Amino acid sequence: MVVRKETLWEAQKRENPGHSAWYIKRFENMRAQGNDLHGEARLIDAMAERGSRILDAGCGPGRLGGELAVRGHQVVGVDVDPELIEAARRDHPDVNWLVGDLAELDLAARGIAEAFDLIVCAGNVLTFLAPGTAPEVLARLARHLAPEGRLVTGFGAGRGYDFDQFMADAAGAGLATDHKFGTWDLRPFTPSSDFLVAVFSVAA
Repeated sequence: MVVRKETLWEAQKRENPGHSAWYIKRFENMRAQGNDLHGEARLIDAMAERGSRILDAGCGPGRLGGELAVRGHQVVGVDVDPELIEAARRDHPDVNWLVGDLAELDLAARGIAEAFDLIVCAGNVLTFLAPGTAPEVLARLARHLAPEGRLVTGFGAGRGYDFDQFMADAAGAGLATDHKFGTWDLRPFTPSSDFLVAVFSVAA
């Protein structure tokens, strides 16, 4: 029997049981203050035909996936943290939110067989995976893409996942790099960029 590895998010929560509640409240406060929380959603929405099937991989409390659903897309969200999924279900009850580890992602086994037009993995999710599981996560995300589908990821530097290693892992997962940007509003990615937004498609 293979034992599932604890994600870094779960480890952080084990050390600080109130971490998820703090995270949820943080975005609630930002929303109440009128902060713009939808930069990622605007980019994904611009890439998608209306009514597209979109997977929010590492959806947290549903900030991104919920907004994409409001914009007319068919969204499925997956996150390893039941507390975050509960918040997503409360705020966006019409979206299909699921508890699950991205390293074990198999939505067909959960009755969701149709592939996705877009998969988005934002919010530094890739830096909170269990150590050593990123290649498997990327391979599983690739398998959930439709033939013409695209995967969009975004995370910051200095979080334990080197950009060059990430790009190598993505290529190893059968993903072709379409674009690299330094921000969600599509500023150029340079060697000094401290953030990477990457757009992939399934390699031919």
